[in-house]
Amino acid sequence: MQHVFLIGTLPSSVYNFRGELVRAIVNNKGCKVSALASKANTEDIKAVEQLGANYIDYSVSRSGLNPKEDFKTFKALQNIFKAQLPDVILAYTIKPIIWGAFAVRCLPNSRFYALVTGLGFAFQRGNWKKNLLMKLVVFLYKTALKKADKVIFQNTDNQKVFINLGIVPEYKTVVVNGSGVDITHFDVKPLPVTSSFLLIARLLGDKGIREYIKAANIVKQKYPDAVFQLVGPEDPSPDGISLQELAQLNNQKAVEYLGATNDVRPYIERCSIFVLPSYHEGLPRTVLEAMATGRPVLTTDVPGCRETVVNGKNGWLVEKANVEQLAEKMIWFIENPNEWRRMAEDSRVMVEDKFDVHKVNKELISIMELDK
Repeated sequence: MQHVFLIGTLPSSVYNFRGELVRAIVNNKGCKVSALASKANTEDIKAVEQLGANYIDYSVSRSGLNPKEDFKTFKALQNIFKAQLPDVILAYTIKPIIWGAFAVRCLPNSRFYALVTGLGFAFQRGNWKKNLLMKLVVFLYKTALKKADKVIFQNTDNQKVFINLGIVPEYKTVVVNGSGVDITHFDVKPLPVTSSFLLIARLLGDKGIREYIKAANIVKQKYPDAVFQLVGPEDPSPDGISLQELAQLNNQKAVEYLGATNDVRPYIERCSIFVLPSYHEGLPRTVLEAMATGRPVLTTDVPGCRETVVNGKNGWLVEKANVEQLAEKMIWFIENPNEWRRMAEDSRVMVEDKFDVHKVNKELISIMELDK
């Protein structure tokens, strides 16, 4: 029996985003699965155990580069590895990947796989601080991943970035269609007749929240009855938008902020158009969930997002950070409600063909050689 480690940061991401993968691995020739994350409560642990996995807590700070805290993360993972002796490790998000890849070197016979779900804030160029951060992260990735068995990407753009920066050689890389979506859990629901736009995202600048609010302000001048909603939690990242800043940005009350949720389905069902004006993604889970529910999509022509939309078929792609284009396409949707159903149907078909979670998980299991 192979012992498989799945390492993330948030316990909720294990059961919300990797739950079906955990089940698939558990049911694959009786593999034993341990899920590692940080600061789980009783409900989190119960949710992970219901998947058939063992939960292990470890110390990790999701944001920032604090050498003392990061060394604690490295030592915690190293100690857990030595005690548990996993055969296969799959780590996702930046810190589990980097410190997990360093820590696994104490187990020469374990296989290590990195799942890059997006490049994140650290790869966004800007002032000297951002550029210095990017150089440091590239160095850490390159050093850590030298002994990785495979590095798995969710889009070819991110794959090319890693290859071009010399982080990993091409032969070690593979691309899958995101994390997939459970097309039975997210079933098709009737489209509302009103023009209702929804953005679901953590409160981060690079999710395009500022542009969403500005575009809503523009659209409301022409179509005051249009509805704009925002769902998502605060985030401690340097790019985070506080509730105070959100209130200032939204001083015209064009967007209704609905807070965080553990179940996005009711919100998606009440919208007619799903919007994600993100600057970059691995492959956006919320977009896939909206597509599975049968919703047209308005998103940006950037890595990860562009994989989810065929322009004019199941939605529209607009230029990153272009408020005018975003507002223009919102108005197009309002003025062309007869096109919604066709686009909604195409969204669902695309999800079934490419992004079904069971198809994606089967590929991941094959990449990790758990099917042999």
